[in-house]
Amino acid sequence: MEGLIKGLVNVALDHINGNENEESSASHDSQDERSRSTWAQVVSAGDEHNDGGSDRRNRNRKEAREDEQSTEEWENSGLLSRRPGKEAREDEQRTEEWETGGRRPTTRRLHKEEEEEKNEGWENVGKKHSKQPAMVPSPLSVWKNHAHGYKKPISEQEYAEDVCYGVAIEPSKRELDDLSLACNKLWELDSNRLVPGKDYEIDCGEGKKVYQKEDMAQGSLFKWLEEDVFRRPTYSRFCSLLDNYNPNEGCREVVSAQEKQEQAAFIEEISRTAPIKYLHKYLTFKGIVSENYQEFKKMLIELWFDLYGRGGTSGSSSAFEHVFVGEIKQQAELEVCGFHNWLQFYLEESKGRVDYQGYIFPRRRGQTPDSETQLLTIQFEWNGILKGLSSTLVGVSPEFEVALYTLCFLIGNEDNHVELGPYPVNIKCYRFGREKIGSVFPIAES
Repeated sequence: MEGLIKGLVNVALDHINGNENEESSASHDSQDERSRSTWAQVVSAGDEHNDGGSDRRNRNRKEAREDEQSTEEWENSGLLSRRPGKEAREDEQRTEEWETGGRRPTTRRLHKEEEEEKNEGWENVGKKHSKQPAMVPSPLSVWKNHAHGYKKPISEQEYAEDVCYGVAIEPSKRELDDLSLACNKLWELDSNRLVPGKDYEIDCGEGKKVYQKEDMAQGSLFKWLEEDVFRRPTYSRFCSLLDNYNPNEGCREVVSAQEKQEQAAFIEEISRTAPIKYLHKYLTFKGIVSENYQEFKKMLIELWFDLYGRGGTSGSSSAFEHVFVGEIKQQAELEVCGFHNWLQFYLEESKGRVDYQGYIFPRRRGQTPDSETQLLTIQFEWNGILKGLSSTLVGVSPEFEVALYTLCFLIGNEDNHVELGPYPVNIKCYRFGREKIGSVFPIAES
């Protein structure tokens, strides 16, 4: 009898231990089954107080796990910089990243392998703040597949066909005498310009005065962009340049051999287009450049990519970086300078680094921008730093902007009042020294 009793006790203890092991690894459903178990009732009856404490600890652990999961979701979505209550840590992180002597790791490459693994070829666009971002296929994955051959030597790379445009690229006497007509001719020659509603769509949101700081946009500026855009040679080459710079204005740039190759390849690619060929003809007639096309391309490389000092540090800036990529000026308050390219805006917005905050009211009433407008004056934040007033030509090709700004800088003055299709615009040119582009950007005049 004594042996039988010991055997039953052992069975009972084994059953209890089995249930306890199941409790530590099972889901809530198994816990419900345990609550209905006879043996569980016996155990809980002997220690109700301890079970209550255990339940509280389980709830605390569950809440902690939920908080950790929530943090991971914010980080993986690329929206951590907008999470409430994170401003202080965000500022500290930004200061640490941008004040280092090296390059900022988060802006070094557009298609980091770890970002691809995290996003699995998808990225967040179209919404902001607490709204769930829409998921769309990443155009950057298209760009990466298209740009895989860009590391080859310049002579071994493939370029678009060098088309003969004939009389279309010969400037007329009227155009040679009138800079506005020449700029408008560049607009007409830009066959690579995107079409609103077909190649992309924007949502301008609400307007504001330039001194107003509140966010007037409910979503992103760009709703979508056709991924085929990144297969276009000049657009693809342009994108390869955007990650070559440190945004800190006072940080010396270190240009690698690969980056110099990307610069030369970009100029080679756009030199095959009508706007650049027209620019060469125009400057030749004006006696500014020789007829030698190779020397002309070398001049473009030097004008746009040669480094100069800005922010007290030599070799820390270039015309391309300032105008198209953007820089952060280190003053009493951090300030975004330059950053006048729509494609850079789209890419940074799609990665959660740009927060569009609305368009600036035009000078004339009744000129409210819409989804078809291709000259915008806007306000936005870049990595949490305000750009109070910025103007950009939306959907124009890289070759058009290089040709337009080069023409106005070499031929025009500080203020160049011209017509670009339907848009009256002032192309503002600032010199750095005598021969370098300090800044060039459009100002809407309507």
